[in-house]
Amino acid sequence: MINVDTITYTQLAKVFDHAILKPDHTPKDVEAGCKVALECDAKSVCVKPCDVKQAAEILKGSNVLVGTVISFPHGNSPTSAKVAEALQTVEDGAVELDVVINVGHLKAGRYDECQKELESVIRACKEKRSDIIFKIIFENAYLTKEEIVQACKLSEAAGAEFVKTSTGFASSGATYEDIELMRANVSDHIEVKASGGIKTLDQVLEFLRKGATRIGSSSTAQILEDFKKQQKN
Repeated sequence: MINVDTITYTQLAKVFDHAILKPDHTPKDVEAGCKVALECDAKSVCVKPCDVKQAAEILKGSNVLVGTVISFPHGNSPTSAKVAEALQTVEDGAVELDVVINVGHLKAGRYDECQKELESVIRACKEKRSDIIFKIIFENAYLTKEEIVQACKLSEAAGAEFVKTSTGFASSGATYEDIELMRANVSDHIEVKASGGIKTLDQVLEFLRKGATRIGSSSTAQILEDFKKQQKN
């Protein structure tokens, strides 16, 4: 876990996946968001699949990674479509893929099906590039605690590196309770990403205390600026 009491600016910046995912974000917004991520030295940007090529070109040669979302925001695409979309984003330059689980099928108790679908996506991409990182988005606003636990277990079994709370497009986003629950129900080598409604430094630091290691936010620059100000006082 990250030691929040001794965290440096550089360490904090590297927990951020800077989100550029709004439906009305234009190529100019993508360019601006990538520049923000570069200036902040964030871990990655998370862009829509249609914007991966542009982000990869802008960030080429930097240490800011290109991430994207698959079957976003509802996870309702058939497996073949998820695989095709994921492979296209890898071809276009994405190295981190946040895949939305099929929420309705998860809630129906079709856990084996959900796991097999994730395995199909992960396997297809890792055959192309073994270093691709997968984060599975649960959309916890729709799930019971037991369903969140099941999603943790099947995501790990499918080969994902992260479990993630939310898309940011449901009725609520990350909660401290959910982060604790997710952290407790995956192995130590699986990481936890908090996303959805994270706009303040206090939120970020508390999510890190609860066990998150990555933060999805569109407020990256303001949060890091607030950290700088806090360090001066």
